[in-house]
Amino acid sequence: MSHRLLIDTSWTLFLDRDGVINERLINNYVLQQNEFVFCEGALKALEKFSSCFKYIFVVTNQQCVGKGLIMQEDLNLIHQHMCEQISLSGGVISKVYAATELKEDPLSTRKPNPTMAIQAQKEFDGIDFSKSIMVGDTDSDIEFGQRLGMKTVLIESGEAIFSSPDFRFASLHEFSLAI
Repeated sequence: MSHRLLIDTSWTLFLDRDGVINERLINNYVLQQNEFVFCEGALKALEKFSSCFKYIFVVTNQQCVGKGLIMQEDLNLIHQHMCEQISLSGGVISKVYAATELKEDPLSTRKPNPTMAIQAQKEFDGIDFSKSIMVGDTDSDIEFGQRLGMKTVLIESGEAIFSSPDFRFASLHEFSLAI
């Protein structure tokens, strides 16, 4: 699929984590730093994105904390490691937002609920959702972006998808080639 997205440095990029930045563990969670493995080409893509976008946020559902499988502090260490590796490769993550509650929680901030993006907009100046892109590999990621009027990019992970993203790519690296 050949698409060119016309963006400039006033745009914001929102990225899902598992299946987009790192290898997704099907029916499991990344619970230790050594289980966090970057997808092929992701670091190179993040380096490129860092020169194209004003902000880059990771917005990730991590109910493994709510399930008691991992402590919040350990999840924070995994995200710190991820950001350090991205930085060493020339990329920058503005902030990581993680929704750690259970799906059933009535106050859930999990995608597709737009809470994490709205929080980013409160904390960082100049975020315009009409000049933002959400990249994810599930329906909840695409719906999250669509609810806020963002452009949406699906990274095809093999999961059945019922939503209609604006763009589809095989990987984050392939998407970076369209920027």
